[in-house]
Parts: sequence; structure tokens; C-alpha cells
Amino acid sequence: MMEFRSGFVAVLGRPNVGKSTLINALLGQKVAAVTPRPQTTRHRQLGILTREDAQLIFVDTPGIHTARHKLGKFLNQEAEEALHGVDVILFLVEASAEPTEEDSQIAALLEKSARRIPLVLAVNKIDLITDGNLVHRLEAYKGLLQKGVQTVSISAAHGDGLPELVKLLIDNCPVRPAEYEEGQITDLYEREIASDLIREAALLKLRDEVPHGIAVRVDDFKERENGLAYIAATIFVERESQKGIVIGEGGKMLKQIGTKARQEIESMGGHKVFLELRVKVEKDWRNNENALKRFGYKIKK
Repeated sequence: MMEFRSGFVAVLGRPNVGKSTLINALLGQKVAAVTPRPQTTRHRQLGILTREDAQLIFVDTPGIHTARHKLGKFLNQEAEEALHGVDVILFLVEASAEPTEEDSQIAALLEKSARRIPLVLAVNKIDLITDGNLVHRLEAYKGLLQKGVQTVSISAAHGDGLPELVKLLIDNCPVRPAEYEEGQITDLYEREIASDLIREAALLKLRDEVPHGIAVRVDDFKERENGLAYIAATIFVERESQKGIVIGEGGKMLKQIGTKARQEIESMGGHKVFLELRVKVEKDWRNNENALKRFGYKIKK
């Protein structure tokens, strides 16, 4: 008789190594916001993969980095707390780059806090590197870790190595029943995911000086009898000059953000969406604990 395995897998890595891209690829659909911008993920989110023989519950985390404001401190806390109570740790690194100070920071955290938890090192973006360099990079990343580590090379964007990664993770999970019902793919409600998808659309459309200063609050979310979902949301920026950039000439940029976000929300939810956006200034909110709390970022003392 086949033994069913189930486990929580914390996915750690520095910003922009492909954590959310990987989880979306493994689930076969989008549950996490993805952009080329670092720090797109701001909260822990579960991605649940259920098969006949196993259930893997991926804990997507913000990228660990050197914090330069209170929001950055919150993001690091979210990632570090993801190590508590998990069954496997997946340390995701980038094949196309040498180890960075942030990679070393994560390795030090793993050595300090998670010695008994199985550790898998996945080298992502192998499509951007030659085989000879891959061996060198793999050894460089393994050199950061003192504890035993299992390794796999993947491309989350192209699907290379993903079956091998899933097998490795399942083999490291305990024999126990599934934690979640079949068909559930995340722990977030559509309202929460919509907020992330609006911010994702803004990050994709805007210039470099604005993105990290953006927060999104969903003010209203109603599902109507005709199947249409009505969503009203506010995009917050830190300065008046940023507000003008987000709105754009004649409202053109805000309309583009709204169109992109609406398409992503409709794709996720499977129904039509009416999306209404507005823009407000919350001065220096990333360093304001009260503002952070209102936006759902509560820093632990």
C-alpha cells in the first residue's frame, strides 16, 4: 500500500530569485504575484500541491535582505518566522549569479535556527548559464552551508528539474494525512490575492523610483448575483510626485494598471471583475509603524 506523505515546505531566498514563480509553476496556476522587481512578495502565503501520493504545502516568503526601513524589517521577520514548524526548508538560489551577502545572511540563519529540518538547495535559472559554470555555482552555494544539504538544479520559468525537485521534497516529508482538502491551492482569500495582483500590475507598469513605495488596500469587495465582482482599492504612495506618476497624464497610467490588474484577477477568480482604483499619499509609510499596521505589516518587537 502506498504511504501518503504530507509536509510544510518553507521557501527561502534573497529577493528576486524566483520563489513565487516556482510556486506558481509547481501548482500549475497563479497564486502569487510575480514581477522583475525585488520584494514583490510581502507576506507569507501558502501554495498547496496535492497529488495521489502526497501533499506539499509551500510557504512563500518575502526575500531576505538588508533592511533599510521598517517595512524591510517586517519582511525579514516574515521570512524568518516561516522556519518555525515546517518539515522541509527549500533554499532557492540563482545559478546566474555568484552568492551574495544576502545569500550568506540566509545561510547563517539556517545554520542557527533549523539544524534538524531537512534542507534542500535548489539552484534556479539554469537556463541562463552553461553546464560548466553550473557546477562552480553549485559548489559556491553549498560552501555557504555547514549542515548536510540535498541539491537539485531547476528552471522555474521553463519547468526544467521540477519533477525531480517535487520528488526530493516529498521524500523528505513525514508519512501523515493531508492537511488541506483536495482542490484548495492557497490559504488566502480572493480579496487578499486581488490586493497583491493590483500591486503587481503597478510594479510592472511604473518606473524605478516608485514601486517600493507602493501599498494597496482593498476597500470594498462584493460578489454580485450576476457573477460580477466589484472591487474598489486604493494605491498608496509616499510622495505627491509619485501620485502624479501613478495616475499619469490624463489618468492614462492608472487606467493601464487597472486593466492589467483586472485581467489577472479575472483569470484567477474565473469571473468578470469591475475594478475601481484611486491613489492617495501616505507620507513615508514604510517607516511609519501606524501606517504599516493599517496596511497589514505588523512589526514584532
